[in-house]
Amino acid sequence: MALAPPAPPSTGTAGPPPGRASLRFLRALGRNGKAVAGLAILAIFIALALLAPVLFPEDPSRIGSGGASAPGAEHWLGTTAKGQDVLALTVWGSRSSLFVGVIAGILATIVGIIVGLACAYFGKAVDDVLSLLTNVFLLLPGLPLLVILAAFMPPGLGTVIIVLVITGWAGSARVLRSQALSIRGKDYVAAALVTGERPLRIMLREILPNMASIVMTTLLGSVIGAIGAQAGLEFLGLGDANTISWGTNLFWASTDGSLMLGQWWIFAPSGLAIALVAFALAMCNYAVDEITNPRLRKPRRAASANAPTAVTQGAQA
Repeated sequence: MALAPPAPPSTGTAGPPPGRASLRFLRALGRNGKAVAGLAILAIFIALALLAPVLFPEDPSRIGSGGASAPGAEHWLGTTAKGQDVLALTVWGSRSSLFVGVIAGILATIVGIIVGLACAYFGKAVDDVLSLLTNVFLLLPGLPLLVILAAFMPPGLGTVIIVLVITGWAGSARVLRSQALSIRGKDYVAAALVTGERPLRIMLREILPNMASIVMTTLLGSVIGAIGAQAGLEFLGLGDANTISWGTNLFWASTDGSLMLGQWWIFAPSGLAIALVAFALAMCNYAVDEITNPRLRKPRRAASANAPTAVTQGAQA
């Protein structure tokens, strides 16, 4: 009886190990100018937030004896109408604003992932119900819904986070559902279904890892939206006025009439901090999109015109 021919060697078409893929992504991120600029700005704000008790150990909300004073040698960013140091309020405010923005962004993205994966995998009735619920939240006006929820709930950081998650998950769910539906039809997902893999394992091991780039961009966008929404709520007086954050700094600046009196140094630092953090996150978002989207990658620089090529060398020979 003739023996069967040996199996051909593997062609190595399998994707790179997750560790190598992550390392290549980090290297590409380090070579991207937008990512470096955004991460540098974020690192500065995170360092200031962590070092706030060391840099300003006293209570920054303590009312001083003097009134509003312009920036000077003693107070680099001046003082408020109550005699509070503006620099201390801005540095301490970064702790609350960054914490709420990151936590609310992560939770909203997680809810969006759950809804998107459930819609794509189960389909039919589950997809119809969750899509209808997503459309309802997308059609509701965001700011009025934020105001209504915040007005009828007890003030506090937990309340702000819950309100931001309730009003912010629908956009993430719509984007992630579309991506999950496109991956749901791939051959490797069908093979996992045929082999009898559990639904949770297929969603977490087959579909979700291939959505890493869109999940990252959705997360960064959710954090930007959460930081801005928290500042807007607190500026309207719907947050906890006793909490020091960039939003409450703007609220007290408006209440004290700083804008009307031309005391720009009271409200400008917190507003500029919000803008810089949003800019840094947006730069990181653009960088991730450039790295993961082949259409946005910049072509490599062509070889120098002065460098001899093989064709010219052969012609000269």
